[in-house]
Amino acid sequence: MLNAILLFLLAGLAEIGGGYLIWLSLREGRPFWYGIIGGVILILYGIIPTLQKFPNFGRVYSAYGGVFIVLAVLWGWGIDKKMPDLYDWIGSAVCLAGVSIMLWAPRQ
Repeated sequence: MLNAILLFLLAGLAEIGGGYLIWLSLREGRPFWYGIIGGVILILYGIIPTLQKFPNFGRVYSAYGGVFIVLAVLWGWGIDKKMPDLYDWIGSAVCLAGVSIMLWAPRQ
């Protein structure tokens, strides 16, 4: 379980970080190479989820979406300095509950 969580966190950081570098390059006037590095990181994002042990692609990516939401809220707070409100935290908790149910609920 710990390995799965670590891979979800790494994939989320790769997606958000890669996208952020491209954003900085295209929207904030940062050097072009920021966008190139962001693109390489996004390629890594595409690879990292394949390391998950869960057999179902759709389930892995659905669960990852919930983790991504939480990481995006934290990214906005830490990097963009936008404090999440009560509903951001409630929504994040609901997403993590959904991820937990999808991945670790008993199945036949």
